[in-house]
Amino acid sequence: MCPAGVLKYALLVLMIQTGVRVSELCALRVGDLSLGSGAHCRVIGKGRKARCAMLTAETVTILRAWNRERKGHVEDPLFPTRRGGSLTPKAVAWRLDKHTTTAARRCQSLASKRVTPHVLRHTNAMLLRAKEVDIHTIALWLGHESTKSTEVYLHADNELKQEAIDRTAPTGTRPGRYRAPDEILAFLDRL
Repeated sequence: MCPAGVLKYALLVLMIQTGVRVSELCALRVGDLSLGSGAHCRVIGKGRKARCAMLTAETVTILRAWNRERKGHVEDPLFPTRRGGSLTPKAVAWRLDKHTTTAARRCQSLASKRVTPHVLRHTNAMLLRAKEVDIHTIALWLGHESTKSTEVYLHADNELKQEAIDRTAPTGTRPGRYRAPDEILAFLDRL
């Protein structure tokens, strides 16, 4: 992958995996990354509040590759323009739009969707929720002061809605006691 390819990939993966705001992403410096044990990036959010966005092993690998290509100093922008300045939110949105258009050639459902940096933040919140992470943790993860701000991101997707419906009893059903299947009872007897 060429340096520009590594940049684009690192930028997109970091946005999806951490759920950082586009303004936070643009403000990141090389020195804000900690890619050792407890890998994270230090983010300055709204109200100049600092938080650590934890990184997965996959994201660390990608960011290490980007750092090797980047060869920047600690005070340099993590994702620079060609002239070495910080990317702007508009530039990030433009790149994302460009890559979404390219991806839509292979994934037709993307053609009708508007993918923005904020949609990637929303995606992060929904992925965390799908893994049954509680709303308070997601609020901390996204840098929200209140869970009320987080609730907007967590509207249930169709799969979650179907799971909720599947757990309910049809109307008119008499309440009853749960009866475990024989396989579960046999398993419990073996313990």
